[in-house]
Parts: sequence; C-alpha cells; structure tokens
Amino acid sequence: MAKLWVVIKREYLERVRTKWFVMVTIFGPIFFGSIMIVPQYLAVKGIKDARLGDIRILDATGTDLGSRVLIKLRTAPNAAGPSLSRLDVVAPGQLAAAETTATHAVMKNETRGYLVLDSATVAKQAARYAGRNASSVGEVQLIENAVQQSLLQQRLEGAGLDPARIDALTKIRVQMSTEKIDEKGRGGSATANIIFGFVIAFLLYMSIILYGTNILRGVLEEKMTRVAEVVLSSVSPDTLLAGKVIGVGAVGLTQQLAWVGSTALLWNFRMAIMHKLGMPAMTLTFPTISVATLAILVLYFLLGYAFYASLFAAVGAMAGSQEEAQQASQPVIMLLVSAIIFAQPVLINPTSRLAEIVSWLPFTAPIIMPIRMSVIQVPWSEIIGSLAGLLVACGLAIWVSARIYRVGLLMTGKRPNLKELMRWIRYA
Repeated sequence: MAKLWVVIKREYLERVRTKWFVMVTIFGPIFFGSIMIVPQYLAVKGIKDARLGDIRILDATGTDLGSRVLIKLRTAPNAAGPSLSRLDVVAPGQLAAAETTATHAVMKNETRGYLVLDSATVAKQAARYAGRNASSVGEVQLIENAVQQSLLQQRLEGAGLDPARIDALTKIRVQMSTEKIDEKGRGGSATANIIFGFVIAFLLYMSIILYGTNILRGVLEEKMTRVAEVVLSSVSPDTLLAGKVIGVGAVGLTQQLAWVGSTALLWNFRMAIMHKLGMPAMTLTFPTISVATLAILVLYFLLGYAFYASLFAAVGAMAGSQEEAQQASQPVIMLLVSAIIFAQPVLINPTSRLAEIVSWLPFTAPIIMPIRMSVIQVPWSEIIGSLAGLLVACGLAIWVSARIYRVGLLMTGKRPNLKELMRWIRYA
C-alpha cells in the first residue's frame, strides 16, 4: 500500500505542477463558455444585421401573392433600399424559361437571387429561392417570413376579414417556456435540463479521452526511455498500473472541481455578459442536484475513466512507438466516440429503446446514463443494473490490461498481434 501511495503521489504531483495544467484549469471554463456563447452571439448578430439586396420574384401563382411578398420585402426593417426587389408575373408554362434567365442574371451579378412562387406555394406552402445569398440564414429567414405572412393574409382576406385587422393580428411572436415534471413534482426548466445533460456528457467525454490518452503517452514514454525497467525493480506492474490510473484520475477530479467552481462564478455574471454582447438574457434555472445523484454521476465518471484508462495503458504497454500507439488506440477511441455520437439522439428522446440500450452498454454507459439522469427520472433498477454491468466490465478490462501491461512494459520490437496478446493474457 505504501508503494501504491508513492506512485499515486508521483503521478498526481507530476501533472498538477505543470504550467499546462494550471492554464487549462484556469482558462478552460472561459474557453468552453466562449465556444458556446460566441457562435450564438454571431448567429443573433447575423440575423439582426441581415440586409436584403436586389431580389427578383417570379410569380406563377395566378394570384396577387407575388405583389404581397414584394410589399413585405420592401417594407421590412432590414430592407436595403426603396428599390429592393422587383416582381415578374409569368405564366406557369413559362416558369422554367424565366428561372433560366434569372439564374444567368445572378451569375452575372445583375441580381442577388430570385424567389419562385408557383401552384405548390398556394397549395402546399412550398416556395423556392436561389441566389448568391442562399446560405445566409438571416436573409433567407426574412424572405421566408415575408412569404409566410403574405400567404396567411391572402387566405384570411379570402375568408372575408379586413386587411388592416389581419396585419395587426398576425404580427405576433410566441415565446414558449418548458418545465419538466417528474415523480417529485415540478423540476425546473426542461431546456435547462437539456443544457445540463449536454454539459455533463461533454465534460465526461473530454475528461476520459484527455486523461486516458495522457496515461497512454506516459506509459509509452516510460517504456521507450527504459524508465519502466528501473521502476519495476522496486514496484510490481500491477501496483504501477493502479497508481497511474488512480493518480491521473485524481488529477481529472481536481480539474473537474475547479471547472465547476469557475463555471458557477461565470454563471453568476451571465446577465452582465449577455447584456454587454447585446444578447437576450439567460433566465434558465438549472436543476437541483441531490447528493445521491451527484454521487452516482461521480461514480459513473470514475468507473468510465477506470475502464478506458486501463485500456489506454494496455495500448501504451504493447506499442513501441508513437505511430504504433496512435494506430493501436483507434479501436478504444472509437468506442468512446460512439458514446458521444449517441448523445444527441438520447437528449432528443431519452425514453426510447435506443437510449435504454446504450445506457446499459459498458463503453457508452458512463456518458449516456448521466445524460438520461439529467433530463428524465431514470428508474433505480436501470441505474443499479447499468452500474453493475459497468463495474463488471471495468474489472474485466483492468484484469486484461494488467496482464498485457505486465508483459508488454518490458517487451521491445514489433507490436504483438492478437494471437500473441492472448498468449500474454493467458500466461501473465
């Protein structure tokens, strides 16, 4: 036990004393906050700053829909000028030729784009737009809103309603808030639960992959520099492996706690930050996490980390160079990436059969089950069963990795094939 503690202490202090650890721990929340806020800020700013240029409207509906859309575009707050767009009324049989002419006009920079209104627009609410600004979300949204409002007004006027009254009644926007209700009652904002679940999944994924690959590089470096031969003269391979996994895991927990504290501090100043950027204020109330739930989340992190860290350590022990380690670690990384791939479908429908299955699989459970626990009330039977399966898989991974580690740490030369690995596991 004394030797194990020495290895743990060495692995822990060796990493927390580095400048990179201090920088990532301090600036990590700022970086992650930036990649979440800056895209949203740019999207909001892009929509606000969207300006409609010269647009050609091809109206083949046989109604006054085109003129209605033209008026909406010219009177929009984002209109570029009084001569913004123009209307061409065409017969349905001449629409294809008109589109070809309009396409050539766009190619020659004579106009920015053209909007096609035909029988499908009236019957199925389907319109088409083509132009140089077709990838501009803000401008396309303005055109779509103009068509939608014009269609609605046309239908209401056809029903005998006053045009002025229609215009006053249709200019509304509903802001819907959502709230989760479970067995314990009302549980706060559902949107907040989704955001919290995504953050949990992202942190678990990043921590496991970062510190798992950290162990891989550490083992490979000790093997290539022959430091392992000196260390193994006084410490058993199993003790060295356990010390590495626990020591690096403690570094990960330390960083996680620092990030949680920094994130809480930034969250308290979110209103001032949003106001400074000209963005709508966040009024989300994050869900209250009980002590039991927090303990389960930490347990999933520890078991998931131990599962993947032991596999990365085994890869580092069997590889003889950085190139071999990168190739050999691909299957382990793909297992971890598969978990984050399922994160979005699970967030969208956490009660689906897919969500239940991937929350039971040992290589996806450390990330998927915390997501489900964040957004819905997961039965205790599922949580216990998932933890039991993960615990068994973790023990099996450690057992296999320890045997590969015991032999591979002192082996040099060509990377072993599958048959040789099975021989190592059998006789180690």
